[in-house]
Amino acid sequence: MIVIKFGGHAMGESSAAWMKEIAGQFKNGEKFVIVHGGGPHIDAELKVRGIEKKSVNGFRITTPEIMHVVEMVLTGTVLRSVVRSLRAAGLPAVGITGSDDGLLEVKVRDLEKLGLVGEVVKVNPGIINDLLDMGYLPVISPVANDSAGQALNINADIAAGAIAGALRANQMLFMTDVPGIYAQWPDKDSLIFEVSVAALKEMTFADGMVPKVEAAINAVESGATSARIMDGTSLLAFTDALQGKGGTWVRQ
Repeated sequence: MIVIKFGGHAMGESSAAWMKEIAGQFKNGEKFVIVHGGGPHIDAELKVRGIEKKSVNGFRITTPEIMHVVEMVLTGTVLRSVVRSLRAAGLPAVGITGSDDGLLEVKVRDLEKLGLVGEVVKVNPGIINDLLDMGYLPVISPVANDSAGQALNINADIAAGAIAGALRANQMLFMTDVPGIYAQWPDKDSLIFEVSVAALKEMTFADGMVPKVEAAINAVESGATSARIMDGTSLLAFTDALQGKGGTWVRQ
């Protein structure tokens, strides 16, 4: 089983090529679960509404007003778009959210610093396993409700990593806009090709790489065989990743 975090950078007009690659392996018996992001789509809607974007270490500061936009965009526009694209490639995609059947149990991560940003406490993968057993390809939007019913914005990398761990996936693929993890960004010669979780924990990262590294570590520690951070803007990098090659490979 392969869990893919499908990022906004791979959701352009060329996304059909990515879907065809997934379809090819799906027809050969591989199971997939896709967790989508949608940062660029959220940014565009916030700009239309004149709402300023702010983030801390890769996490979007989410006010109640921004949470409304996040939920509308992710569980509406983006989720339906990803499902539609997969269906066009002949895949039996079904869209759900982190709230459906209590898939993601979440709590507020840091209300003072981040607002309505959620942290995954537990994954209840029953609904995913049921869909997989029936032959479907689950597509998951990373929005979930806490125990009080408050909708929270879950970073898609974090959600995907937690889900991959709970499903004990063979691979967790993080599609991002860089070739992998750099030991000394922006030195492009410092790309890490393979790293253990223990070694990764000793490194320091900033900005958007923080949640990806955290998610990769969590995925492997909670049950996934491995995680791979790769360039989601390159079709070649994506096809290589599906074959277990390229990017930064994170293992136990």
